Amino acid sequence: MIEIQAFRAVDFHCHLDLYPDHAAAIAAAEAAGVYTLTVTTTPKAWPRNRDLTLETRFVRAALGLHPQLVADRSHEVREWERHLPEARYIGEVGLDAGPRFYKSLDEQKRVFRTVLERCAESGDKVLTVHSIRSAAAVLDMIEAHLPRGRGKVVMHWFTGSRAEALRAAALGCYFSINAEMALGERGRALIADLPIERLLTETDGPFTQTQGRPTRPSDVYLALEAVGRIRKMSVELLGDSVRNNLKALLAPAPAATAEREGLA
Repeated sequence: MIEIQAFRAVDFHCHLDLYPDHAAAIAAAEAAGVYTLTVTTTPKAWPRNRDLTLETRFVRAALGLHPQLVADRSHEVREWERHLPEARYIGEVGLDAGPRFYKSLDEQKRVFRTVLERCAESGDKVLTVHSIRSAAAVLDMIEAHLPRGRGKVVMHWFTGSRAEALRAAALGCYFSINAEMALGERGRALIADLPIERLLTETDGPFTQTQGRPTRPSDVYLALEAVGRIRKMSVELLGDSVRNNLKALLAPAPAATAEREGLA
């Protein structure tokens, strides 16, 4: 059983299977002591992610169907459903109403509704949710189809309004913050307003860059530094807060699950 102090930082959204060497990326996160959630963009990627993280101490895999892929892969939601009993973490899922993906929004909503309903039926799932230009719709669907107590939601790289962020917090959502979110004035204002007890950190690597190469879970300290500057907190104090927030996020798990997560 791993105590909360055993891991050094939290990267709650990273795509380790998209790095050149998937297994090596997992091993590096393990060696760095970063509690890492490696998300998948299609359920076809789940089996290998699951297998590579069965024995890891710090790295967990999530079962996803990315909204940006729904136009071509909506049928894979049936495969997603078949694998659901194998997964506690779900992601990347959600909606994307950006210009490139708006045409598939109705189909995205059908898939996301299925995801939420199946998670609600299963209970005790932890979702990492994409909401580009669709925060209000995502929150409407969470409110309608994932009752509180039937699952937990972490809003990944949230770009909605302050009012939408406050609504998400009222619904019980957490927020995973990466360093790039702190680069713009709007992002900094949002980070300043979010409830400190709902903040987690992420990298979203390899879709973010650090020193000209894909960001790694070990780089998540840059997010801690950025948030710390905005919230006027030391990296050490903020790191403690994030670790405790993760523990709170996973607290409702049954005893066996809590032990598996290393947080009992």
